[in-house]
Amino acid sequence: MIDWVLIFDTTLRDGEQSPGFSMNVGEKLRIAEQLRKLRVDVIEAGFPIASKGDFEAVKAVAKTIKGPQIAGLARTDNADIDRAWEAVKFSERPRIHTFIATSDIHLRYKLKKSREEVLKDVVRAVKRAKRCTDNVEFSAEDATRSDPEYLIKVVNAAIEAGATTINIPDTVGYTTPNEYYNLIRTLREEVSGIDDVIISVHCHDDLGLSTSNSLTAVLAGARQVECTVNGIGERAGNTALEEIVMSLKTRRDIFGIDTNIAADQIYPTSRLLTQITGIMVQPNKAIVGGNAFAHEAGIHQDGVLKKKITYEIMTPESIGIPSNILVLGKHSGRHAFRERLKALGYELASDQVEIAFQSFKALADKKKEIFDEDIEAIIADEVIGIPEKYSLVSLNVVSGSEAIPTATVQLKRDGQLLKDAGFGDGPVDATYKTIAKMVGTKSKLLKYSVQAITGGTEAQGEVTVSLEEDGKSVVGRGAHTDIIMASAKAYINALNKLEHFKQMKRLYRK
Repeated sequence: MIDWVLIFDTTLRDGEQSPGFSMNVGEKLRIAEQLRKLRVDVIEAGFPIASKGDFEAVKAVAKTIKGPQIAGLARTDNADIDRAWEAVKFSERPRIHTFIATSDIHLRYKLKKSREEVLKDVVRAVKRAKRCTDNVEFSAEDATRSDPEYLIKVVNAAIEAGATTINIPDTVGYTTPNEYYNLIRTLREEVSGIDDVIISVHCHDDLGLSTSNSLTAVLAGARQVECTVNGIGERAGNTALEEIVMSLKTRRDIFGIDTNIAADQIYPTSRLLTQITGIMVQPNKAIVGGNAFAHEAGIHQDGVLKKKITYEIMTPESIGIPSNILVLGKHSGRHAFRERLKALGYELASDQVEIAFQSFKALADKKKEIFDEDIEAIIADEVIGIPEKYSLVSLNVVSGSEAIPTATVQLKRDGQLLKDAGFGDGPVDATYKTIAKMVGTKSKLLKYSVQAITGGTEAQGEVTVSLEEDGKSVVGRGAHTDIIMASAKAYINALNKLEHFKQMKRLYRK
C-alpha cells in the first residue's frame, strides 16, 4: 500500500455537471493548468462521449497539461471506451475510467440488467480499456447501496480483468462513516489481489458527510480520494479537495499520511474557479470561505493577536491567503480596535482611543461591518476635529419629469462666499456636479447610500458618501429631513476631510 493519498480531481467532469458550472474549452484549460500547479495526481478532464465539446476539452487537456495523469470517463459500452481513449491518448500519462452501477436499485430501474449481465460488462469493459492503456480505473456506481457479496464479486472480476484502481463510490451520499469504513475493510479482507491495486473513494455530500466519509475510508486503507475544488458537483456536491488535503495535513497525528498537493495553491485555485464560473463560495465554507480566517468576536480577536494558534488550527498563509482578517463589528473588543488604529497610522492617547472606541461601538450597532474609512471618519469627527474649509450656505434645486435638474448652490470657502449653478442627470447629480465645479475637486465618488434615521413621512434621512482622491478614500455623512440637503452636507463633509488629510498626512496610512 502506498504511503500517501492520491488526489483525483474531478472538477472538470463531475464538478462541471452541477448547474451553473459549465465551462468552455479555454476555461477548462485554465482550470487544468492551475490544477497542475496545485499538483493533483489525476485530472478527470471530462466525459468524452457526452458531447463533441466535452471530447475536444478532454483532448485539449490531454495534449497540453504535463505532469498529472489525465483521465476520461466512460461507461462500459465499447463506444464509450473507444471515445475516451481517442481523447486521452495524447496525454503522457493517460487513464481510462470506466464505470457501471452495481446496486439492485440501479440494475432494476436504470440498467434493466441482471447481476450476471453487469458482471460480464465489467470484465469486457476493463479488458477493452486495458488494450489501450495499463492505467485503468473501474468504478462500481452506487457501491454503498450494493449487496456487499455481489460487490466483492464485481471488484474481484475487475481486478482479474486488469483494473489498477478500484473506486467504491458513495454516489448518492447515503452512507455513514462507520458503514463506509467497514465496507472498505471488508473489500480489503475478501477481495483477492486488492493489495495490488489502489482503492479509491468518491463521495457526494447529500447528507453533509462526504469529507468525513472519505477520511474514514483513508483510515480503512483507501489511497485515492476523488474530489472537486470548492466541493462543487452533482446535487449537494462532491468531497471538497481543500478539506481533504488540509485535514490530512493538519491532523497528521491521526491519519499519519499526506498528499502531494502544493497547499499554498489551494486558495488561488478556489478563486480561479469562482472567477470563471461566477459562482461564489459561501462565506462559512471550510478552508476557502471568506470567513474561514476572519475573526469578529472580541475574545477571539484578543486571542489571535496574542497567539494565532489560540483560534487558528492552520495558517491562512498555508493555503495561499496572505493573512487572517480581524473584522471590526459590534462583537469586537478594544485590543483589535487599537491594532487597527496602529495599522492605519494613528498614535492616540488612551483617552482618545476610548472616545473613538465608544463611537465605534455606537456605529457598529447600526452597521454589520466597520471599514477603515468609518474609523477614519470617527477619528476626524470625534477625536481630532476637522476644520471646515467648505460650508453650505444655501441650496435650491429644480427637478421634475419635464424639467432639466438644476442646482443653485451657495457655499463658503475659507469664509469667502461662492455661488454657482449647474445641471445633472438628477437633483443629487446636479448638486454634486455644481459643488465639484465650485471647489475644483478631483475626487471620485465611490459610494452613495441613504438611510432613514427616524420614522414617518417626515423622517430625517442620513446620507453616506465615499470619496477617493490620489488613492485616499474618506467617508462623509450628512443628515436632514430634505434628502437633497443631506446629500449636499455629506458631500461637503467628505470634501473637508480630504482637505484635512492633505494637510495632515502623518495621521493616516500612506
